[in-house]
Amino acid sequence: QVQLVESGGGLAQAGGSLRLSCAASGSISSIAVMGWYRQAPGKQREMVATITGGGSANYVDSVKGRFTISRDNAKNTVSLQMNSLRPEDTAVYYCNAYFGTVPQWYNAWGQGTQVTVSS
Repeated sequence: QVQLVESGGGLAQAGGSLRLSCAASGSISSIAVMGWYRQAPGKQREMVATITGGGSANYVDSVKGRFTISRDNAKNTVSLQMNSLRPEDTAVYYCNAYFGTVPQWYNAWGQGTQVTVSS
């Protein structure tokens, strides 16, 4: 199993910045991909950014050029630097780890952290 603990988040003004961090523990060696997802009120959870162990990153179009995901394999952490924040970035952000071995793969989720951007 993998456990995820998030930190960061909070309140920011439009145009401001926030940084989210997530620490993983447990079956670390089985983690293939880590990422951040978000869920706004009344909306489905969506992928924000993911990153592989080799550093290959993927972003949802709405955050490209504003958010940067990074991963420290030695410290088992993943971070999301969020710049140029917009009110529509307001959501609960969840850390995710995709882990396992062929043919069994699993998803682990953090508890979620609130990000609120005021206009």
